Amino acid sequence: MSSFTRKSDFWAGLALAALGTYIVSKAAQWSYMAEDGPGAGFFPLWYGGAMVVISLLLVLGTVLKHDPAAKVKQLKWAEMRRAMTCWLALAVCVASLKYVGFVVAFGSLTWFIIAVMFRQPKVLALCFAIGGAVGFYAIFSWGLDLQLPAGLWLNK
Repeated sequence: MSSFTRKSDFWAGLALAALGTYIVSKAAQWSYMAEDGPGAGFFPLWYGGAMVVISLLLVLGTVLKHDPAAKVKQLKWAEMRRAMTCWLALAVCVASLKYVGFVVAFGSLTWFIIAVMFRQPKVLALCFAIGGAVGFYAIFSWGLDLQLPAGLWLNK
């Protein structure tokens, strides 16, 4: 058995490519465009296609990478703590959407990840938080006419 077939990235890439192919095949059976805009098959077709391309790049990268002396890196507790902190911040953001609204929840999550997790200047994090939250709100609320959570004090 070749050395690349023993790597988890190779098999994960093949499994994700198969899943992406399945998604594309099912999405192709649904309408791509409807009278009001994108149909039921629009988004699954695109993310299924992206999934296939990216997972095949993962497989290709695993095959082409030659590193016979590679050692399996042990997961360090500090890295695990950082990852779990990000997941916890995302869970808090989702849980708080109903109460504080999308703009505040998403802005807070963005600020936390940039300022605390990546240790970037707080003013820079604030600029990205405000810009990202307002930008996403504009795209979804005004551009796509989708209603995002407004929070308890803004609900009518």
